[in-house]
This record gives sequence, structure tokens and C-alpha cells, in this order.
Amino acid sequence: MKKIVIFASGTGSNAEKIILHFKKSNLAHVVGIFSNNPRAKVLQLAENHKIDAVVFTKEELNEGAVLKQLNAIQPDLIVLAGFLWKFPASIIQHYPNKVINIHPALLPKYGGKGMYGIHVHQAVLENKEEETGITIHYVNEHYDEGAYIFQKKVAVTDCTTSEQIAEKVHQLEHEFFPVVIESLLIP
Repeated sequence: MKKIVIFASGTGSNAEKIILHFKKSNLAHVVGIFSNNPRAKVLQLAENHKIDAVVFTKEELNEGAVLKQLNAIQPDLIVLAGFLWKFPASIIQHYPNKVINIHPALLPKYGGKGMYGIHVHQAVLENKEEETGITIHYVNEHYDEGAYIFQKKVAVTDCTTSEQIAEKVHQLEHEFFPVVIESLLIP
């Protein structure tokens, strides 16, 4: 059975979709939820699904403590699902092509430091984009610059608020993220 570890900073809506997708799977299971936010709702999600949760500080992430915990688990895939800190090169190098992220836009547009969540959707709205979407990509040392795995577009010409755009993008995330993860784990 393959092992998935999820890193998240907030509510965990994508984490929940991934957990539920693999709950009945013979391929993989989510075995850990790691969060930098001790008040993140994703931690309650971990408890509800009886998944080990780890809360860590920036120092623990950057100075090797989190890598040590990951090495004890030996995950087959590390999934960043709404994780807002820059991921350390030490973990990326230790798990080459095993760390992926989802971004709520069609990269390379609207990527980089500070471009997450509603900030992305607001920029899409302000620039009067006709479409946006999601990008699932490998994580490298730079924000949102890793090789693309999957992109999916959605029209937003009917949206008048960033929240409406966010809703459409969340639907894409929830539908496609678990399926793409599964495709990466199939031998």
C-alpha cells in the first residue's frame, strides 16, 4: 500500500477530497497530515479520519526535524494542498519528483510568492481574464515553477466577484486533484 502525506495550512477541503478518494483504495492511503498552523481545520479532519497529524514550526521545517519525521514514514508522495510556506530544498532533494502542489490558476500566470487563494482570484478578476483554472505541478526550489503535471481550464466570463471565481476553481481542484494523485501512484 502506497503512502501519501499531505501538507496543509488551512481548512483542508482538498485534503478531505484526497482522503475520501483513497479511503476505499487498494493503491494508497493518506497516512499523515502535516501543518504549520496549530489552529488549522485540517487537523480536525485528520483526527476525524484517524490520520496522524504533525504540527511544526518554520525552524523544524527548515532545520531537518520535519524531514526526519517524513523519513520515518517513507511516503510515496508528498502533496501540498493549500500549504503556504516555501517548501525546503532539503525535502525536495530527498524526495525527487515525489512532492507535488496544486495552484489555483493556469501557471505561469498568477504564480509566485504571495499568489495564493483569494489573491489569485482577485488578480484574475482585475485583469478581466476570460478563463482560469488549476495547475498541478512538481515542487522545486522556486514558488510555482516546477514541471507541470496537469492543467484544467474553466471559463470565468460570467463571474463578477473573486469568490465566484474561487468557487469554480475549487470545483476543479476537488474533481481532479485526487485523480491526478492516483495516476502518479499507479505503477
